[in-house]
Amino acid sequence: MIKEEHLKIFESLGGKIIEGFPIINSQVYYTAQGTLYLKEPGVIMIAQPKIRIENTEEFLKGYQNEFEEYLKDPNKLTSGTQLIKFSAQLCYMSFGPKRTWNKDAERYFENIISSGHGSVLEHSYYTFLLYGISRSLTHELIRHRAGFAYSQQSQRYVSGNLIRFVERKEFQQDQELHRLFEMRIDKIKKEYDEIYNLLKEKQESLSILGQSDKEENSHLKTELRKKLNQCARAIFNNETEAPIVVTANIRAWRHTIEMRANNYAETEIRELFFRIFLCLAIVEPILFKDYEIIKYDDGFYGVKTKWKKV
Repeated sequence: MIKEEHLKIFESLGGKIIEGFPIINSQVYYTAQGTLYLKEPGVIMIAQPKIRIENTEEFLKGYQNEFEEYLKDPNKLTSGTQLIKFSAQLCYMSFGPKRTWNKDAERYFENIISSGHGSVLEHSYYTFLLYGISRSLTHELIRHRAGFAYSQQSQRYVSGNLIRFVERKEFQQDQELHRLFEMRIDKIKKEYDEIYNLLKEKQESLSILGQSDKEENSHLKTELRKKLNQCARAIFNNETEAPIVVTANIRAWRHTIEMRANNYAETEIRELFFRIFLCLAIVEPILFKDYEIIKYDDGFYGVKTKWKKV
């Protein structure tokens, strides 16, 4: 069952659940010059496990120990939790009448987590689209390798017209810092456009970025755009938004949440991972039941658990 506290904070952040998939969107803002920026992370779950345990019926029947009765458990679990429970029970072939039933799943997972048997948690994967986060944040995020997969927006292939920025909380809370932030991103956007257009003119006339070819085809157009972008993007700073799709298993998510949603983590990444935690805890409450929400002195939320690095 979803904890009421989790759901309440999730909804206070503008979160909603669509067909079992949690979403916390982030509003887009504009400077007076029309430069786009965001103030907080957007977290959208776009994939989670889909299972069919019923397909194991013939396998279970083959042992002639009434193992197939396992599939008639009247209590249903979420897909991710059921997948992990089945996988863990396979290790001991605990499918018989004396097995742990789904109604006792919370106790079953408390034993797994407290014992540190985290390998079974790696079976369930969840994918998020993360946006409204800065490139400085993603530089830290992609250091987490084990159990993770990443696909990030490329400044080399994406037009500068699609580039947005991210304002830190410290700047949002101070009128002068906020004014300077908006001035800065307006200046960066203006300079990017000027550099891009100048490079384009020189490419067309002098071919300074590589051999020019006037043949009109899509490949050459793509190559030209890439060469222009890869030069002009040098103007972008760490406040540039870096949307990214991230996939990880439950074990990897738990470990990274413990590292990044605590008071030792940088505030921007802490805010992001607290939102990721809320989404995961809403979808898989049993797998995150051991976490406690903490509100730190700086006003940001975090989490902690006594069962670390499961």
